[in-house]
Amino acid sequence: MKDYLNATYGLKSWLLTRDHKRIALLYLASVTLFFFVGGAFAVMVRLELATPPADLMQPETYNKMFTMHGVAMVFFFLIPAIPAVLGNWLIPVMIGARDLAFPKLNLASWYIFMLGGLFTLWAMVTGGVDTGWTFYTPYSSAFSNTHVVTAALGIFIAGFASILTGLNFIVTIHRMRAPGMTWFRLPLFVWSHYATSLIMVLGTPVIAITILLVAAERAFGLGLFDPARGGDPVLFQHLFWFYSHPAVYIMVLPAMGVVSELVAAFSRKPVFGYAFVAFASLAIAVIGFLVWGHHMFVSSQSVYAAMIFSVLSFLVAVPSAVKVFNWTATLYRGSISYDTPMLYAFGFIGLFTIGGLTGLFLATLGIDVHVTDTYFIVAHFHYIMFGGTIMGYLGGLHYWWPKMTGRLYPEGWAKLGALTIFLGFNLTFFPQFVLGYLGMPRRYAAYPEEFQVLNVMSSAGATILGAGYLIPMIYFIWSLRYGRIAGPNPWGAVGLEWTTPSPPPTDNFEKTPIVTQPAYAYHLLERA
Repeated sequence: MKDYLNATYGLKSWLLTRDHKRIALLYLASVTLFFFVGGAFAVMVRLELATPPADLMQPETYNKMFTMHGVAMVFFFLIPAIPAVLGNWLIPVMIGARDLAFPKLNLASWYIFMLGGLFTLWAMVTGGVDTGWTFYTPYSSAFSNTHVVTAALGIFIAGFASILTGLNFIVTIHRMRAPGMTWFRLPLFVWSHYATSLIMVLGTPVIAITILLVAAERAFGLGLFDPARGGDPVLFQHLFWFYSHPAVYIMVLPAMGVVSELVAAFSRKPVFGYAFVAFASLAIAVIGFLVWGHHMFVSSQSVYAAMIFSVLSFLVAVPSAVKVFNWTATLYRGSISYDTPMLYAFGFIGLFTIGGLTGLFLATLGIDVHVTDTYFIVAHFHYIMFGGTIMGYLGGLHYWWPKMTGRLYPEGWAKLGALTIFLGFNLTFFPQFVLGYLGMPRRYAAYPEEFQVLNVMSSAGATILGAGYLIPMIYFIWSLRYGRIAGPNPWGAVGLEWTTPSPPPTDNFEKTPIVTQPAYAYHLLERA
């Protein structure tokens, strides 16, 4: 434990570390900060929407609240959370490597992330941004009088951290696997991060340049997206969603990898159809680049283009469904234990399924036109991105926490936290499906009185959800000092990470391991 958690080793040793595990913990502290910053803005949004008139804040202030909530959560929590924290910590250990391929680059990515985050936080505390997290033009590039350039610069800088992390993962997975660790012996967690890394490296430059062009048009009066200057606002939407739909999978693919590990570990079975689940990750990454136009069904694109994007949007649901069906088949006749990580896995499957099914509604042209820019979109987005990603992230954090810290957390409190989060999330966002279908538009501080009951339910759910998120933070911190000693493998799981001490030494392994078994050899474990 004192190897890398003991404060007596000094701040300098942390800030100059090349150990991927320490860098992952630096990311953990950073993304947790941004999670609570984004959550604070969400509290203000839900407080405003508890009553029909805009009586808590002015509409202009409300615009800043939901914008800064989205910016903090999407760019500085949801996208980096699982890859930068769990991926950084686990990938070298899972494949039998001593570190990532480029340790200095790994540390540099955290500094770049923090630099981008500081720019964005500065924009928030000096007046905020009111454009929405999508920065739609020409409002963002010509008309908004808020700190768009500062926030855009922060997001642009943070994009490089994502690119460097993805590059590091790709090279590490290709070149640093232990002897015997063939591609089809890799844990599905590693497969999902490999697919995610491809999106990071190929897609992030597009959004970075797009946001930079918005700042350039705003600062220098260029005619890129503003029609009054000869620009095209629809071009911005094409560029933005070309990245931002694959970014959905940057958020949720790593969570799917976590769920694969949890389902196997707590049902004591190999993942059913391992190869199909592995290739489904790659299929999602590839097809995800081809469906951006389904965000633009009402943006004047041709009906023929809309039909093609509609078909492709249905197609991308197939590999996601493969994963859900294969997890379900893995559970069948398994020896299931309902420990806290498994509760989060069940929560992920439930929330992601609801989000995925409502995504099929949005791929249908007629329904999408009806619910575009309503709370139906807000609910769908949160079920996929926030419900799915958070459930995967917290499930993984609970599963590997004993390995990361050498300490156990109180299981009773952990189960209470998981159930509170699940109930609070559904009470918060499920009413928004109904609100959206009834026609309540998003991004308005005031609304008709007939929508108040559902909005009060949503705000009450947000209160429960907030309490649910505080519970793990409290007992995780408590466990660092008072938690029971975990031992190397408290779950009786298989995988190279469970063959090392808890926490592992700086170089992970005393000698390079040799892999002779498939990824989820629970059937062999039971026979032994």
